[in-house]
Parts: sequence; structure tokens; C-alpha cells
Amino acid sequence: VLERLDLAQERGAPIVGMLRGYGTTSDAKDLLRADPVRSSAAISRALADAELTPSDIVYCNAHGTGTIANDVAEAEALSLVFGENLPKLAVSSTKPIHGHLIGAAGAVEAIVTVKALNEGIAPPTINFLEPDPAMHPINCVPNTAQPISGKIGISNSFAFGGINCSLVLSAP
Repeated sequence: VLERLDLAQERGAPIVGMLRGYGTTSDAKDLLRADPVRSSAAISRALADAELTPSDIVYCNAHGTGTIANDVAEAEALSLVFGENLPKLAVSSTKPIHGHLIGAAGAVEAIVTVKALNEGIAPPTINFLEPDPAMHPINCVPNTAQPISGKIGISNSFAFGGINCSLVLSAP
């Protein structure tokens, strides 16, 4: 449930995470492959909305479709935004664990991101065996979860038809 912080506090609700920023773009360049420039714009807009910089982010729950074209495009988008900070960013995709849940995928990935930030543990990208040379220097969390230090992350959803969304989330 999303609600304003003051209302949640007023009713004594436990705060498990916060939506700090939101960015969206539409590229419509290709029905199936995200455009890295427009995807990176969604991430940049979310960071600007949150009034944060790339160096503030410790974890990224990547959209991670598992297709070469889309994963390379997302890696390029992350590289465009995070630049020299990219190797320090823990990146994982949880789709291999829960599958692609169509319209619910982004919601589940946002929940996983908040849980990861609360526990200080980036979930694994299961079945990850070795880095793809076509990918930028992504710090992909392999088959075993890894600790993260910090409380702010992003969750990306780059959908069919060119609708891109990035959320900046944090532990309370």
C-alpha cells in the first residue's frame, strides 16, 4: 500500500519503505527492445525527482528480461546514468526466481527492492554463470545473495512498446 508519509504516521502504520522518486519515458522505437537512451532518461528523471545522484544508489533491481537485446540495452542505460559508479552498484534481476508476472512484475520487483534495502542483502540472479562480454562493467549479483551497504536503490521496468519506468526506493 502506498500512502503519504504523514497519513501513515498519523494512523501508526509501520513504514517498511519509501518511494523517493519516479521517472518515466516512452520511446516507441521498437516494440520489443528498449532504447538505452530513453531508458536511461527514465532512471535520470527518477533520480532528479528524488533529488539524488547516481552515487547515492547502492542496489538496482534490473528489469532483466533474460534476452540478449534487452539485457544489453538495460546495461547500456545503467552505464549512461551511473558511469564510473556502475561497478560499485549491485545489480540483480529477480525474474528468474518469480518469472515475468506481466503487469504485476514491476510491483513485485519494487517490493523485492525494498526488502533488499531493509535487510542489506541484494538478492541473487539465479542461473548467472559468467558475465556477458557485451555487457558494460555490471556488478551482477551471481547465484548467491550479497551484502549491500546503504539504504537507497532503484527498480527498473522497461516494457513492451517502449514504456519505461524507474523508481527510487529506500528503507525507512
